[in-house]
Amino acid sequence: MTYMAITISQSAELAEILIARLVDIGYEGFEERDQELIAFIPHADYDANALQEVLQEYGLVYLAEGVADTNWNALWESNFQPVQVDDFCGIRADFHPSFATLPQHEIVITPKMSFGTGHHATTFSMIRLMRDLPLENKQVFDFGTGTGILAILAEKLGAARVDAIDIDEWAVNNTRENIAANDCHRIKVWQSDSLDGINDTYEVLLANINRNILLAFMGAMRKMLQPGGALLLSGILTTDAPAILESATAHGFKQQKQVEKDNWLAIQLIAD
Repeated sequence: MTYMAITISQSAELAEILIARLVDIGYEGFEERDQELIAFIPHADYDANALQEVLQEYGLVYLAEGVADTNWNALWESNFQPVQVDDFCGIRADFHPSFATLPQHEIVITPKMSFGTGHHATTFSMIRLMRDLPLENKQVFDFGTGTGILAILAEKLGAARVDAIDIDEWAVNNTRENIAANDCHRIKVWQSDSLDGINDTYEVLLANINRNILLAFMGAMRKMLQPGGALLLSGILTTDAPAILESATAHGFKQQKQVEKDNWLAIQLIAD
């Protein structure tokens, strides 16, 4: 398979935002360099108009060129460094040594292509919200699990059961590998592009996705939550907060708290 490599000149502060936006339109791998981000997408999926629509918001220019198939695992490994969320949770790859000072919870994630290594502000902030959320013996649902990092943390925090879905087959397979690597036994993961057919209800729902998906499924997420249940949302730019909160209120949620990092929000809501 041939790929397109898109080299974007940009500041380091924009990298996380751009990666999240480009994942939404099909980009599969990223390499960060000084003042540059290189994004990779299968040639057949490359849409110059969609790319331009994203980049023009930030006044960015790019260079597009064809490349041969890329070793994504090697690319991710070269860019993946351990990350620690306070003294609460440390995330590392299986090829990294354990943390010198162990946090309360250590999660081993094989990077690959799945979104959710703790580096991005959205995942980092979701973990911060989960730190103060009672999960002991709770029924938890992880919508858009990525690497499975939040589902794994939920089990480590005592959840009795964790169900998780993702639209991408490679994310589901990666999650299963990470579940095994972390010796978890109460997580069930499957591939799905919607919440249709899920009849069970949950006490906690985690959704680190993006603005449009959150808005489209706000009603379905409310139906899945038991009264008084907690909904943790991220993938939200600070400028998107009013639209998210307006939809949440209309569907019977009340805001409890939020965490902001690098212009991204994670919001905790409670179901009426």
